[in-house]
Amino acid sequence: MKNFLSCVVWLSILLAVASSRNAIAQTKGHEWHFRPELLKPFWANGMVEGESVLFIKDEKTGQASTRVLFPIREVILVQNSSGDVTYESGKDYQVGADPREVILLAGSRIASFTAADLRRPPKSQPYELTHRDGNGEIMFGAKLEYAEMQTCISYRHAADDWKKPVTKFDPKTLPLSVARLAKREPLSIVTLGDSISAGANASVGYDTAPYQPAYPELVRLGLAAQFGCEVKMKNLSVGGKDTAWGLTQVDAVVAEKPQLVILAFGMNDSAGRSAADYRLLTQQTIEAIRKQIPDCEFILVASMLGNRDWIRLKHEVFPEYRDALESLCGPGIALADLTTIWIGFLELKHDWDQTGNGVNHPNDFGHRVYAQTILSLLRN
Repeated sequence: MKNFLSCVVWLSILLAVASSRNAIAQTKGHEWHFRPELLKPFWANGMVEGESVLFIKDEKTGQASTRVLFPIREVILVQNSSGDVTYESGKDYQVGADPREVILLAGSRIASFTAADLRRPPKSQPYELTHRDGNGEIMFGAKLEYAEMQTCISYRHAADDWKKPVTKFDPKTLPLSVARLAKREPLSIVTLGDSISAGANASVGYDTAPYQPAYPELVRLGLAAQFGCEVKMKNLSVGGKDTAWGLTQVDAVVAEKPQLVILAFGMNDSAGRSAADYRLLTQQTIEAIRKQIPDCEFILVASMLGNRDWIRLKHEVFPEYRDALESLCGPGIALADLTTIWIGFLELKHDWDQTGNGVNHPNDFGHRVYAQTILSLLRN
């Protein structure tokens, strides 16, 4: 238990660094340009908006390339992550013989790196992020270092290209929340989670373009835009926290009188908590809230995966946590399965393509995927 707690404390400090600023929709006069199509499920409409990638140079040839999630039928737009530089097909890049591959051309303005650029010498960073192969540490991005290296690609693809299971709308799963939205009645939501939910590595938290908020605010924006009703989102998430802390926050949740609660833990728990304990703590949190708000509904978020090359995380527990959450689902309790989606991502791409900090946070694209998955439970 002592070793477990020390791991959690260490990880909590790391997670809190990049989540000191909770995401908000507007900062210092800058506003994110919300478009409803950004929140359409990436797997459903035959188009991906702003998929993030990182171009890596081949060690032997020096050729820089990357891979996207789907075979490209048509490239719509390629930009830097800030959205203020647009790149040209045939000048900066071209789609390869493999339609999932994008290749940089000579003289390209698109940033590219070597795999070695994403490593640091041992003990050279504030937090030790030892690479699984023992060769130095994973580069840590406390702010938007990875976003500044990444490129965003919008493209069309076959609508049925995604093969992993995804969240599907069923009005019977969250009947009270769905009914309120359909009748354009106000909906009050509380999000309780760790640094991912608090907004870590979403660009708005660092007053940097494109100023996109984190997924809880994206969920609110998406619902308000579609249903034209008041949607209140209270985000009680705090960086570095886990399910045990979540259970202590029941009174804070209840005080907001929510009709819907999003519970999103797992990344910190993965330092050593068993799936059985994770399930029990989540169940106790649900029961304690429902004791005071009997009709409250819940969305349980199965976390994204951290970087598989980081030795600190026990990656095998993420599917176990997902299954534990699924076993709690029933009327009024639904699962938002980001775990399965991230498994699919990492089968097709690298962690560096969608990471926010190099180890355990999403970037803007990842926050949108979180929102897309949660929204799929609440709307058709």
